[in-house]
Amino acid sequence: MEKPTVLRASTPGGHPLINLAWIWSALLLVGSFIGGPPAIWGVAVALAALAVYLYRHRRFIERLDQADRALDAGELAKARALLAPLLERFPELPIVQKAAAAALYASGDPLSAAALYERAAKRLRRDSDVAVGLVASYAALNKAGDARRAAALDPRSRDVRLALAWAELVALGGDRDRGVELTRELFAELNASAGAERVAMTHALVAIAAARRGDRVGASAAIDRVAKAIEPLAAPDAAFVGYLEGVALHETGAPNEARAAFDRAMVRAPGSIGEALARRERSRLADGAQASLGTDAQSSESSSSGQPSSD
Repeated sequence: MEKPTVLRASTPGGHPLINLAWIWSALLLVGSFIGGPPAIWGVAVALAALAVYLYRHRRFIERLDQADRALDAGELAKARALLAPLLERFPELPIVQKAAAAALYASGDPLSAAALYERAAKRLRRDSDVAVGLVASYAALNKAGDARRAAALDPRSRDVRLALAWAELVALGGDRDRGVELTRELFAELNASAGAERVAMTHALVAIAAARRGDRVGASAAIDRVAKAIEPLAAPDAAFVGYLEGVALHETGAPNEARAAFDRAMVRAPGSIGEALARRERSRLADGAQASLGTDAQSSESSSSGQPSSD
């Protein structure tokens, strides 16, 4: 079925009728020199078109600001509802791609977020938020190589390095030694001005790095710090750090504690990236337990039947 023709704005404040008004004002101005209406009419039409353009552009910016505030408040559904029509009307506008990607990532869809961040990065190569979002999206997708490539957009940013350390320590293909080194650097730079979310994430990465090195005492101490740091965080941030806490616990060889941490993260912020990642890791733990039970059951069955079990 053919879609009906609709008027589409080419810019956030633009509209075909505004373009026509500007053309009309130009014709009126030209016509005033050859005996047409006074030039004041052309100026009036141009000013009216400009006023409407600025009003529409202001409404566009306000909508982006509302979506940003909704994300900060953890109102993910509201942020997506505000951004969906903007992305439909302006799919090639980098600022809209960036905002929509942030909402999609926060809502647990890193694949769609990565696609939008990649498109935005072509025009916003020096935008640190785009670099952070792209690295984090690939880390969430278990693609350490892509996260490493994206980090080159802004390698000095603390948030980029945090996301990259996560990717190197946890994602498939990650350079664990590099992840440990990055985490050590981030911990050395840590101070109160970093913000509660960054402090909590850094402690969680320190715990994972310590567990990777076999330092169970250091990992345990870091996990204790994470548990305290989570409490004051907003629900989506707490869920994400809780997911990292679960990864650290799993790395220390405590699957039951890890499972409990993932459960807490899932409850804290349903529909968030933290909940999605915690659910994924929780499922992997369950699959691993099921596989072990299956192997044990098979061995037991073989033995009871008088047949040798195969190891």
